Amino acid sequence: MPTATVPTEHDDIAGMLRQGIALQMNGRLAEAESRYRAVLSMAGDNFDALHLLGLVRFQQGRYDDAIDMIRAALGKNPQSAAAHLNLANALQRAGRPEEAVRGCEKALAINPEFVEAHNNLGSALIDLGRLEEAVSHFQRALEIKPDLPEAHNNLGSALTALGRNEQAIASYRRALTIKPQFAEAHNNLGNALCQIGQYDEALSSYRNALTIRPEYAEAQYNLGNTLLALDRHEEAIASIRKAIEIRPQFAEAHNNLGNALAALGRHGEAIGCFERALAIQPKFAAAWNNLGNALSVAARLPEAVSSYRRAMKIEPLRGNSHSMLALLNRRMCDWSGFAEDERSLSMPLDAGAHAPLPFVLLTSVDDPARHLPCARRHLQGLGLDRQPALWKGARYTHEKIRVAYISPDFRDHPVAHLIAELFERHDRGRFEITALSCGPNDGSAMRRRLERAFDRFLDARTMPAREIAREITALEIDVAVDLKGYTDDCRPGVLAHRPAPIQVSYVGYTGTMGAPFIDYVIVDPFVVPVDQQEFYTEKLVHLPECYLPNDGKREIAERTPSRAECGLPEASFVFTCFNNNHKITPDVFEVWMRLLREVPGSVLWLLQDNKWAPDNLRREARARGVAPERLIFAPRIAMPEHLARQRLADLFLDTLPYNAHTTASDALWAGLPVLTCAGRSFAARVAGSLLLAIGLSELITHDLAEYEALALKLAREPGLLAGLRERLARSRLSAPLFDCERYARHLEAAYEEMWRIWQGGEAPRHIAVAQLPAR
Repeated sequence: MPTATVPTEHDDIAGMLRQGIALQMNGRLAEAESRYRAVLSMAGDNFDALHLLGLVRFQQGRYDDAIDMIRAALGKNPQSAAAHLNLANALQRAGRPEEAVRGCEKALAINPEFVEAHNNLGSALIDLGRLEEAVSHFQRALEIKPDLPEAHNNLGSALTALGRNEQAIASYRRALTIKPQFAEAHNNLGNALCQIGQYDEALSSYRNALTIRPEYAEAQYNLGNTLLALDRHEEAIASIRKAIEIRPQFAEAHNNLGNALAALGRHGEAIGCFERALAIQPKFAAAWNNLGNALSVAARLPEAVSSYRRAMKIEPLRGNSHSMLALLNRRMCDWSGFAEDERSLSMPLDAGAHAPLPFVLLTSVDDPARHLPCARRHLQGLGLDRQPALWKGARYTHEKIRVAYISPDFRDHPVAHLIAELFERHDRGRFEITALSCGPNDGSAMRRRLERAFDRFLDARTMPAREIAREITALEIDVAVDLKGYTDDCRPGVLAHRPAPIQVSYVGYTGTMGAPFIDYVIVDPFVVPVDQQEFYTEKLVHLPECYLPNDGKREIAERTPSRAECGLPEASFVFTCFNNNHKITPDVFEVWMRLLREVPGSVLWLLQDNKWAPDNLRREARARGVAPERLIFAPRIAMPEHLARQRLADLFLDTLPYNAHTTASDALWAGLPVLTCAGRSFAARVAGSLLLAIGLSELITHDLAEYEALALKLAREPGLLAGLRERLARSRLSAPLFDCERYARHLEAAYEEMWRIWQGGEAPRHIAVAQLPAR
């Protein structure tokens, strides 16, 4: 209860005031009020009755009434420091922190040694973001009364907000030494421990708080959030549900329950949670963003776009919302706000607020100098730049180098289609190969093939990131290889715990991770020239030919469908691009439409990625003077059949700034020439690397004008294109691109050099693998 005064009136009034105080202390507020009203009926200007009645209103949660009553009391006795402090407390609860600060300052002007006023002033200053001032007032309170646990706890809160977590932890521990049953201090200690990555201790602190106060909703919620951060999703769900049971209108808990359910793929349930959070708190930007994420996964793309817009309206610099809005508009090929979307991707980073999602920036901005700060900021936002290392410097001396690959894509997935043969080709005399599968088991033939390809295949889909990391350390893995980067279903938290002495980024992400715990990135001299090292926190490892592995066992269906079966005209020139629709930009599409206008009867054959893109692209074609029916859309089908139907096309047209990667490999494997335009960044140079490795460097252009001119030349000179197809057919099984045995030896040489550098006690450095002699 706020600070009260001792009555000094004549006996009848003093007696009634004492009775009121006793009743009030026992929670019998209505009876206490009746006593105070009786006093006021006898002495309408009685300071004590007015003040105490204000405190009753405060305890009832009627803060505006409390403010009025206490102000009336101060009108009778403006020199009461206790009343000024209680007025400040009521103003603080009413959401008026500036006035609360002034009230505390008035109390301190009357009594500079008023401990509670220093403490409460510090709390009000925290709400105003005046953290250093808050710290000074908590410290002053503790100078006056060193054993005040509330001041130690509040000092910890200010220090936590300032990022001085170690000092904050010390303050919370002092509070708990004085008052071991202080539930709020246990809870706040847990929050500070989370900030420095000490999750196990944080869990213990939250559980201590809940032992003291089982109905403590915030502690239950924080416990759930920490479990969620540890990928212990089922436990997180149970804990957050308990927080909601305690406080049904806890919007943040509904939101994070949705996050936990979404992490388990239960997106329908997650949508309901986000909607409940927003019904409680309509201006909850994070919940609007998370609702957009869940709607996107549920293929409700226009609704997702609307949700992201709502999030951005509330928080204009919310980087994730900008990123996902731009990506979804690209997926649907809705370019009505394309220029604005492009600006929005750079705005948050430039403004120093939330960074765009790194993957989305790769698809939009062809500038590695921009990708690095974005990746770093994203990593910081995930809290993965401060995890304690599990590998403590042990020097392993195994008979074979132990390599572990970490991915959610060990299933029927494009990455698996590229890399499966590599795992089979690893030299088991020199390497022991482990898979840590963080994704679903789809029961496919590819999954079964991958399970056979490894010496050890661990299904880690239900394991938290830290447990996977502990498994890597327990297995004494020498080289841990992440195959996902910052793309869908990624698990960067695994390597953030530094479970292995050598950690590598490979295949799945075409950019820097910006992560101090990733030592190397596998590239080649074309995709990332050595002069771009400054844009990578990882050391560049240059394989001598193409960095991308390719499976030379990929099945192509024996039967090639007819053009009529695929909706293609029989005698027309067929330009194609089977890239995902989000890679298509207005600039590239403009080139494609000019080609259709210049090549009579030609058509453009595209992948149908979603149900909105065809109508939008046909509308864009019409606006550029091209009949919409000249755009033909192919549904997704099984990979062998998809590869077979590519034989029907004449020329694959690549995209910029995000090239074809797996799709370019697929086209070349199927015998379809690929025309690319190489940009400056890794993602914009992958198709060029593939073409170099298969001996078709003349299909690499360096600006859109050159790209357009060569496409037109190839369409008009069938003999030239036929010659390229013949060369592709001859080199398909002899050039380095699809020689997985040769590729495996190059990659293994890279791993061996990393291992030698580590064993020699040296820091990671640039590695250039020597090319094997030609066959």
